Amino acid sequence: MDTRTIARPAPLTLGDGRPATAGWTLDPTKRHINHGSFGAVPIVAQEHQQALRREMEAAPLTWFPALPAKVGAARVGVADFLGASVDQLAMVPNASAGASVVFSSLPVQRGLEIIVTDHGYGAVTMGAERLARRWGGTVRTARIPLDADAQTAHDAVVAEFSDRTALIVMDQITSPTARLLPVQQIAATARAAGIPTLVDAAHVPGLYADPMRDLDCDFWVGNLHKFGCAPRGAAVLVARSPLAQELYPLIDSWGSPYPFPQRFDTQGTVDVTSYLAAATSLGFIEDLWGWSAARDYMTELADYAVEVVADAVTAITGEDSHVDVGMPVNALRLVKLPTGLATTHATADGLRDRVSAELGVEGAFTSLDGIGYVRLSTHVYNTPEDFEHFAEHAVPVLARWAEEERAATS
Repeated sequence: MDTRTIARPAPLTLGDGRPATAGWTLDPTKRHINHGSFGAVPIVAQEHQQALRREMEAAPLTWFPALPAKVGAARVGVADFLGASVDQLAMVPNASAGASVVFSSLPVQRGLEIIVTDHGYGAVTMGAERLARRWGGTVRTARIPLDADAQTAHDAVVAEFSDRTALIVMDQITSPTARLLPVQQIAATARAAGIPTLVDAAHVPGLYADPMRDLDCDFWVGNLHKFGCAPRGAAVLVARSPLAQELYPLIDSWGSPYPFPQRFDTQGTVDVTSYLAAATSLGFIEDLWGWSAARDYMTELADYAVEVVADAVTAITGEDSHVDVGMPVNALRLVKLPTGLATTHATADGLRDRVSAELGVEGAFTSLDGIGYVRLSTHVYNTPEDFEHFAEHAVPVLARWAEEERAATS
């Protein structure tokens, strides 16, 4: 396998010289090449969360009345990490929950339209469709070519604008296709037209410094539990327009009389220790490597990984599996699968499960326009061996499965 065009990165280590994988509890019998879906929580953050839970269970009558103040304090550190104003940032369980808050809180506008893209995250698009039904309106889908540059992608969304457009929902990093969208440019055009925008930035926190710089959107949602490595169930909803005061938590509780975002600090009797332990994960990476160096490593490893895997698929199938996504992401990359695999969302999920069970690889498989892809994602605990192993051991099996699938459907 020829990988000479991209340098092979040296794996990161912990401060005591142990491999970076020692800081996590990932199953060592599997290869983990899909950090982007559910993240991975460092041991120190797991331990901090468990300590918080023990405190909660030891004295719940003390814990819960004091909890809103603790959540408010946690927001300060998270806002600083993201370069956001703490007065505009609320904590939510995940990015989809933040989007659901927006969909559930906006005033009813009968007969109006919502614009989404064909690269959107399915669950969020379903939420937009539900809102459109509540409005008695419709959803318009902007079709963006996979290899579209920033101007082409911008123009594809703007082409769907009409005098009935009431909301635009777009991904900063697309989940199924691992590419950026020019959300700054689209949001600016929408602002000039008086159209609110919701940016789904589920993958962004941790991958980019100051991700909202120069981004004039109305709503922005991002997961801390993906590349930020926070305990799962930690995300943010940022609202930067007068519409912020329309937003209420999905759970009505005693914080309802307060303004946004303080009303989100009170959610009743729920476990929000993930919010409180998020700073531990963010600090773990900063203290060991620094976020800038961590991002550099993830990018270098992704450059290497995509070449290794795409070259392997191309060599065995004779078809070029390298993918031009127009606006690539630093730690998320796409490789075209052998023809016949993952042609739908359902079969992509089935392939994910089969690869995990039979090949011992935790991977992400996606589909767009009937074409299947493997989405590679890197983090500080990943090594070149993870992707070399996938190329050497999994790719030949995937090629055989694709051949079998084509024979079965011919």
